[in-house]
Amino acid sequence: MNYRYIGKSGLRVTPVCMGTMSFGTWSDEKEAFRILDKAYERGINFYDTAEVYPVPPSPDTIGMTETIFGKWLKTRNRDAIIIATKVVGAAAGWMVPPVRAGLTAMDRHHIERGIEGSLRRLGTDYVDLYQVHWPDPIVPLEQTMDALDRLVEAGKVRYIGTSNDSAYGLTKANTIADYEGYARFQSIQNNFSLLHRRFLDELATVCRRENVSLLPYSPIGGGVLSGKYNVPEIPARSRFGEYLAMQNPRQRAMAERFLNQATLDSTARYIEIAREAGMSPTTLATAWSMHFDFVASTIIGARDAAQLDDSLAALDVTLSAEVLAACDAVHKAYPYPMG
Repeated sequence: MNYRYIGKSGLRVTPVCMGTMSFGTWSDEKEAFRILDKAYERGINFYDTAEVYPVPPSPDTIGMTETIFGKWLKTRNRDAIIIATKVVGAAAGWMVPPVRAGLTAMDRHHIERGIEGSLRRLGTDYVDLYQVHWPDPIVPLEQTMDALDRLVEAGKVRYIGTSNDSAYGLTKANTIADYEGYARFQSIQNNFSLLHRRFLDELATVCRRENVSLLPYSPIGGGVLSGKYNVPEIPARSRFGEYLAMQNPRQRAMAERFLNQATLDSTARYIEIAREAGMSPTTLATAWSMHFDFVASTIIGARDAAQLDDSLAALDVTLSAEVLAACDAVHKAYPYPMG
């Protein structure tokens, strides 16, 4: 296994990270254990979760994913597992999460409440990587970084990271950390795929200059790059098939962003590139995400253990210059299909 370090931390992780956001909704506990066992047996040592999981967020399911993962963790050597989790973002941000009465903020109170809940559900006394799920537009970053630094000093968290953040937010946070002597963000977890390359516009430069690692999520575009939506009818048992059937405007908007004519046309081209290269489109998309120098570990997901095969196959793939050029040509033909 070709391990990589996250930022300038001591976290030595596999190039693939097992995501868990389906555990408790799309994947019951039994299937979640199958998924985790399969990833672990393949050598994966890095697992990502969050207090707000599973998705879509609901007051009835909040915390279930961490609880399920915590039960599985008891069957393994804790020292062999790198756990990343997240404190839910601010209610003043892009959604009001059904956590702590919908009044969340990135202040000391909510950050401390968040880690205590996560540690309890995970059944561990520390988290390896604790991430802000999305930025807080109201609470000053100085307060957020101070609160996170206290967790590191207390030994409850080894390292910290951010998620769904901007070039400004990441740079500003680490400038504050350097000036005040706080722990700095070692990672950023953002959406990054063949269908969503905006990370390359600015954030890739920040990561390279500041020694911060990207942990890409949705490397197969929420399942779109698998090709399963390139059919006459949207599959009923699929993430965006279910989202489009919901009354929740946020879930419908997300589905329409991931699933549109440009993303489907792009995917059709990527399917052909993958076929000619002798791999599945899922393997192609995952391997593409993994090949960048600023990426430490690509977060994959699955509803069932069988879906893992194509994603894990990317561990044994090195994309040729010809394949990468063909992928770039699709992007030029369909720039930013997700907007």
